[in-house]
Amino acid sequence: MPTMTFREALLDAMHIEMQRDPHVFLMGEEVAEYDGAYKVSKGLYKQFGSMRVVDTPISEAGFAGVGVGAAMAGLRPIIEMMTWNFGIQGFDQIINHAAKMRYMSGGQFDMPLVFRGPNGAAHMLSSQHSQYVEAMLVNIAGLKVVCPSNPADGKGLLASSIRDNNCVIFLESEMMYSHTGDVPKGEYLVPLAKGVIRQQGQDVTLVSWGKALWKVMGYLSDIEKQLGISVEVIDPRTLQPLDIELIANSVRKTHRLVVVEEGWGFASVGSEIAAHITQLCFDDLDAPPFRVSSSFVPMPYAENLEHEVMPQKEDVLGAIKHISYL
Repeated sequence: MPTMTFREALLDAMHIEMQRDPHVFLMGEEVAEYDGAYKVSKGLYKQFGSMRVVDTPISEAGFAGVGVGAAMAGLRPIIEMMTWNFGIQGFDQIINHAAKMRYMSGGQFDMPLVFRGPNGAAHMLSSQHSQYVEAMLVNIAGLKVVCPSNPADGKGLLASSIRDNNCVIFLESEMMYSHTGDVPKGEYLVPLAKGVIRQQGQDVTLVSWGKALWKVMGYLSDIEKQLGISVEVIDPRTLQPLDIELIANSVRKTHRLVVVEEGWGFASVGSEIAAHITQLCFDDLDAPPFRVSSSFVPMPYAENLEHEVMPQKEDVLGAIKHISYL
């Protein structure tokens, strides 16, 4: 099994799907001749040409709308948002058209459309370039929202998203593009709406996704050694629809839940998970679910303030100690 970066795994998925299905095409800013702002589409323009790898003007609302129309016409567009901060410009097309067209047409139009690009804070990009959009978009009926945390899932989930007949929001991270991992060769699919247990444990269930999960896994062993407990780690992978039963089964075993996310905590994905678990597992819980998220302020530019705002190791440590009564 070859080792790939996250960016190479995404490229591999698009390359295979474009070879497999001539209806698949890629569109976005700088995706063609420049090979993508983050080189995720490197080489695709040279191989597939300008009809299937399309550079667009700087107009997210415009090319999001073109993607909706193309999907209605039977194509399978992949729309790259250079960053989801810019993708907010296209929310009218995504929310009012891509999400609703299949329903409003009584199933006459499929919507095999993927919007993908980096989500959330990178490093010292300040408030207008650090948006986490998952909580905004999981609340829209008709959208599927996917957030991979490693290269293998990046490849498998993107391939499944491209083959899906519903609009899929695919959330990446600038900070993870160089992250490496083993990735299966050839066609590889990871099912949507199916989470996975990243680490078995007995004492606490910890749920996280995307870059936040990647960071947590880097220091979790130190926390476990320090506290003398074992933590079961759940990666939902798909946030909408959410594999809540996987989380509930884990909580029934550990009796405790911590959710770690880098977005704002109010009305967040973490809030929804905590509410579901409280309802489904009330009699199994030995402590209230605990949520760890970024401070409810616009993201600062200064590096030290950005660090203060976002969840860190000490925040996760404090959460696990709190619900374990340590």
